[in-house]
Amino acid sequence: MCSPALIPADLGAGARGYFTTRTAPDGPDSDGGPYAGFNLAVHVGDDTARVADHRDRLAQAIGLAPDATGSASGCDRTGIAWMNQVHSTGVAAADAGAAPTADALLLDARAPASAAAAAVLVADCVPVLLAGADGAVVAAVHAGRRGLLMGIVPAVLAAFGDLGVDPTGICAAVGPAICGACYEIPEQLRLEATAVEPACHAVTRWGTPGIDLAAGVCAQLERAGVGGITRVDRCTYEEPGLYSYRRDGVTGRQAGVVVPAP
Repeated sequence: MCSPALIPADLGAGARGYFTTRTAPDGPDSDGGPYAGFNLAVHVGDDTARVADHRDRLAQAIGLAPDATGSASGCDRTGIAWMNQVHSTGVAAADAGAAPTADALLLDARAPASAAAAAVLVADCVPVLLAGADGAVVAAVHAGRRGLLMGIVPAVLAAFGDLGVDPTGICAAVGPAICGACYEIPEQLRLEATAVEPACHAVTRWGTPGIDLAAGVCAQLERAGVGGITRVDRCTYEEPGLYSYRRDGVTGRQAGVVVPAP
C-alpha cells in the first residue's frame, strides 16, 4: 500500500506515479538542518550518503527494491533514473545507471537498458508525469519557467510520438508547484511569458504580477491533445510540508517518480 507521505498520481490503468513530500514514506526523518525531511537531491548541499539512503528508501517504498527479507517486489529492470536538470528542452532516455543532463526522462519499458522508474526533482517548478495508454512508455518532466516557455512539454510529447504513442491515450499528472498567487515576477517578465503562453498569466494575492506555471503546463498538454490531465492543487510556497526554494532559499527537493507497466 502506498504511504500517505506519497501523493499518488493518476496515470491510467498501466503505469504508477507518485509525488513525494518532506515526510519520509517509511517513518519520521526530520534531521538535516535546512534539508530536514525527505530530501532527494544531491546537488543542494545535503549529505550525499543521507540522500542516497533516501533514494534507496523511496525505491523500496514504491516496490522497486528488495524489502527487509531480501525479496524483490519490483520488476527485473534496475533502479530509479535521475537527471541533471538545467531548465532546457532536453529529453533523454531513462536508462539504468545513467544520469543525463536533461529536463525530461523518457522511459520505454520495451528497451533492454531502461531503468525501473524515472524521476524529476523540484522545489517550486512543476513536476509532470506522463504515461501512454498501455503504460509501457512513461516520462518524468521538469517544467520550470524557462523550460515551460522554451517548450519542454511539447518536446517530450514529440518524443512520445516518435515511439508511436498517440497523445489522446496519454495520461498526465501535474504535481505540486508554486501557485500563481505566490510566484511574483517583474511585469516585463510576465509580458514576455504570457506572449509565449497566455495561460500562465497570474496576479499574486498581494496584487503584483505573477505567473502560474502549472496552468501553462496544463494548457500546453491540452493543446497537444493529451487525453487525461490531472493536477495536484498544492502550493509548495504555502505548504511547509513541501520544499520551496522561493520560500527558504537553501532547501531540499521533492520528487515525482513514474513506474511503467510491468
